[in-house]
Amino acid sequence: MARPCYSREVAGLVAALARTSNAGRLTCNDSLRETGPRLAGVGDLQQLVDAADAAALLRAVDGLCATRDWDALVDLGRRCTDAVELGRQLWPVAMHIDYRLALEGPAAHAAAVLRPGAGRFALGPLTEVAASTPDWASLAPHLRDPVTAATVAAERVLRGEDLTAGVAGSVLGVTELPLRRCAWEPSYALPTYRDRSAAFPSPPVATAGPPLPATTAGRRLDADEVVCARTDLVEVWVAQSAGRAAAVVVAGDAAAAVGRLDSEAVVEPLPAADALALLQWAGASGGAYGRRRGGAAGRFATWWSAAALACGLPWPDGPVDAGFCDELGDAVTDLRWHRWRGTAPDTGWVLRLAVEDPVDGLAWAVDAADERDEDLPVR
Repeated sequence: MARPCYSREVAGLVAALARTSNAGRLTCNDSLRETGPRLAGVGDLQQLVDAADAAALLRAVDGLCATRDWDALVDLGRRCTDAVELGRQLWPVAMHIDYRLALEGPAAHAAAVLRPGAGRFALGPLTEVAASTPDWASLAPHLRDPVTAATVAAERVLRGEDLTAGVAGSVLGVTELPLRRCAWEPSYALPTYRDRSAAFPSPPVATAGPPLPATTAGRRLDADEVVCARTDLVEVWVAQSAGRAAAVVVAGDAAAAVGRLDSEAVVEPLPAADALALLQWAGASGGAYGRRRGGAAGRFATWWSAAALACGLPWPDGPVDAGFCDELGDAVTDLRWHRWRGTAPDTGWVLRLAVEDPVDGLAWAVDAADERDEDLPVR
């Protein structure tokens, strides 16, 4: 699924942004022609703020980005925020300015907007947006908060950086996963952020064997930690959107686990790396209308879910070390991973995976899906 996702509350704002974008890119002064005599500088922008002219302000933002006048853009954002306190509904413009600074601004300006609560209704977490372009060395000197810095570092790791020797001790203290991709991890699917849109592609997967029919031979067991970890992975789809999620554990193989969810499904073996990439994609996503959690959060949810499968491998109290990383990698590659397809076509956001432990004779399957309102069938 490559389309951006938003809450219903901001769907109208997104449509307005798209219409403004499609109207064409104008310079800052050009954007003011519709409001009266051509003005110049700060006075122009303050008149638009006073008039609460969001459409013209958004075009002015385009102009300031085009001319790379970042200080003026910061000032405009402050003016829009101040105007909200006076009752003018300019918070979408202020939010969009933070997003554009994170996406296009120099490292110092991008880092400055990475504060708690910023970008709540942006296309994605601003830590992920800011980490999508400059490298860690550019951003690091400007990141004052260790937790924010750790999140940005984790996002850069997803993009292939090895930061094991390039992160300050204060950041290491709040970092949970290794600051490099382990050998058994996949190349994760990365989002693409643009000025008015974003794409969140699902990762490509390859089958590792012939398809198998689902069965009902396995005995269903009580929900365990793995079942909870699977549904927690897509909690946003259910809690913040209109999605659904179900997971089961059986005494049997993957086909038997899937059969407890859909007896007519087809089960296809997957490489372990491809299955992990799907888990991370789902854990990072907000589904149709939920708030995106970001790639770093998706990676952590994937590790947590994989650790639950590795029975007897306790999660460490502190940051993950090399020994835990190797043990988890061995456990992940020893399991047999599958994806499955039901009788209905996959639409929207879908996670249908199964995994079996051939040693203990257990298998788990998850069925999670979310859809936009316009994708739902007419009843």
